[in-house]
Amino acid sequence: MTEPSKVIHVRNVGHEISENDLLQLFQPFGVITKLVMLRAKNQALIQMQDVPSAVSALQFFANVQPSIRGRNVYVQFSSHQELTTADQNAQGRGDEPNRILLVTIHHMLYPITVEVLHQVFFPHGFVEKIVTFQKSAGFQALIQYQSRQCAVSARTALQGRNIYDGCCQLDIQFSNLDELQVNYNNERSRDFTNPNLPSEPKGRSSQPGYGDAGGMYGVQASGARPVALPQMANAAAVAAAFGGGLPPGISGTNDRCTVLVSNLNPDQIDEDKLFNLFSIYGNIVRIKLLRNKPDHALVQMGDGFQAELAVHFLKGAMLFGKRLEVNFSKHPNITQGADTHEYANSNLNRFNRNAAKNYRYCCSPTKIIHISSLSQEVTEEEIVNLLEQHMPIVNTKLFEMNGKRQALIMFDTEEQATEALVCKHATSLGGSIIRISFSQLQTI
Repeated sequence: MTEPSKVIHVRNVGHEISENDLLQLFQPFGVITKLVMLRAKNQALIQMQDVPSAVSALQFFANVQPSIRGRNVYVQFSSHQELTTADQNAQGRGDEPNRILLVTIHHMLYPITVEVLHQVFFPHGFVEKIVTFQKSAGFQALIQYQSRQCAVSARTALQGRNIYDGCCQLDIQFSNLDELQVNYNNERSRDFTNPNLPSEPKGRSSQPGYGDAGGMYGVQASGARPVALPQMANAAAVAAAFGGGLPPGISGTNDRCTVLVSNLNPDQIDEDKLFNLFSIYGNIVRIKLLRNKPDHALVQMGDGFQAELAVHFLKGAMLFGKRLEVNFSKHPNITQGADTHEYANSNLNRFNRNAAKNYRYCCSPTKIIHISSLSQEVTEEEIVNLLEQHMPIVNTKLFEMNGKRQALIMFDTEEQATEALVCKHATSLGGSIIRISFSQLQTI
């Protein structure tokens, strides 16, 4: 057993895991003073403020398997007692600087084209050529700058950043190529020094030897434009999920993450029920019921855009006989304490995967709920028995899509459907943990 240290060694850190994910995992145990991502090794080093904080973390994770974005990570004390400058420099791969960058994009939820990459990289210098392709490592691109200094500047500024909020993470190395040869100007390759090059039929690689991106990422989703780095704002990416725009009344510019909910029914509400409702619109960090105002609660969302969705879609919704008031809080976040419930690391947060799909399904409460993650053996009768404990059911439909069993349940009112969702989402039925959301269908 390695001697206790304030430096924690984390293994199996996939490229989909960000620095912020690791911070959220370890911050409950104390102050984190340094974080080094060893991307080439799928590892990370985290330095806590003191040894007892690191010991607390490892004692906790000795009994609870830590998991981030569905991937198990493994923790132990590092052989380092303190991270040095040399350790921190290990984040770089130590390869020879070159004017051509090899860029791998991880956790790619939105299409990436030459135009997207150009907007991301050109602020750091004149980009001469871009070639994109698909390899076993994922979607990749070669970016050729006019000078090596520009490439070094771009790599320093952009390594590990996301093109869109929460996805499309940039992993940047220096290439060992001396010059890119581009034969065609199209959505997969571009020579910005020679705009007169012809295009080519889709489906053929414009750069022999680099691989073929095919048509999978050929067309950028309508409305999804890369945002100006380093803000990495959320709204531009989410626009794709809403059909090229944003829902009426959504600005996409809000930066307040905490929501104040009032006029709750204190006899029937609790933190988990609020989580079930608000997690439809984004990830939940923590929730606090106010002791001095039993019908009030604070809900901290993952970011300002998700908070804006919650305020927009839930304001005035009926729940347990009360019409909810949902507004932005004056508090930027909720201070962690004995009276707060933590959800940052909950695997029930919906937006850690398939974020685009979850944004697309955001809507105000409706009379119809959609149930997924059902076991293949579950019957319509079992579903009805689970839900009609609370309210009568008007109609049901059990069906399969892509080999997965799902159901639609219709109630008389939006309030009944909302109560079914907050009470039964994430409960067990037939051995499976079911997921419930509102359906945008008008009838079954």
